[in-house]
Amino acid sequence: MQNHMDPEREFPLVLGTAQLGMPYGIRNKDGQPDQERANDIIMEAWERGIRQFDTAQGYGVSEDVLGKSLDRLGYSEEALVISKFDPNLDHLDAKAMAHALNRSVERLRVPALLGMMLHREDMLSLWNDGLGDILKGFVASGKVMHAGVSLYSPHKALDALNIEDIHMLQVPANILDRRFEKAGVFDVADEKKKKVYLRSVFLQGLILMTGEEIPPRMEFARPVIEQIEALAHQMGLERDELALAYVRQKMLRAFVIFGAESPEQVRRSIECWEKNVQRDIVSPVEKRFTDVDRVIVRPDLWPQ
Repeated sequence: MQNHMDPEREFPLVLGTAQLGMPYGIRNKDGQPDQERANDIIMEAWERGIRQFDTAQGYGVSEDVLGKSLDRLGYSEEALVISKFDPNLDHLDAKAMAHALNRSVERLRVPALLGMMLHREDMLSLWNDGLGDILKGFVASGKVMHAGVSLYSPHKALDALNIEDIHMLQVPANILDRRFEKAGVFDVADEKKKKVYLRSVFLQGLILMTGEEIPPRMEFARPVIEQIEALAHQMGLERDELALAYVRQKMLRAFVIFGAESPEQVRRSIECWEKNVQRDIVSPVEKRFTDVDRVIVRPDLWPQ
């Protein structure tokens, strides 16, 4: 994949803010941070070069918390924010969609959104029924720079890439999950010069767990977790360093979303990224993890 520069390529890390709006992540021990701690998290990210933030109408009060932080810290005019429509909205009701978009812009306290995404890939089936026209209208209005979609399946991602007016995709990818890469999603996105945002680089924290931290309901993932531990040790890396080095080396064009419950976690992830491991990470990772069970790489399939 070629690394074509564009205005938002200055820093490829994106702060995901689901944690600011609700308890999120299998490894989350601190719960949802309060507003002051959220401010500290956003400040840490900003001071270390992050300008893009990912949120959603469905992430509890994330939009409101993020918006208050950006406003209080004086970042609102420069911040590049991506949100997603509440999947429970009637996506063919233009007035309801416009109201939802306006509420997001108000809560986030930004002049306009970098991107507004469909939160569920099945909404793509409505594109030619009027949804496409609604989203194109939002872009034409100047309230949104790009329309996009968050996806779970590679074939839907390829469908989305063939829709002219969809310019950004959010997909899961990590050392265990190579489904989108194997399907050619990243290559097609590169050819069409569309933006790809990687989520789940730590697989909601599962990749960072030690064997002792695995909850009983996730016992089925223990063999893979132990393999991650062994490979990281073999390569002289921590698990977070391994995970970020892999996507940095493998997916050159992609933006990488990561979440944090504390400023320290923000700092740590950025330091891991900037470590810029020189040795080949891709080959040993792909040799070790060739075909991981989909129940492990799909959090929506995890037992609750």
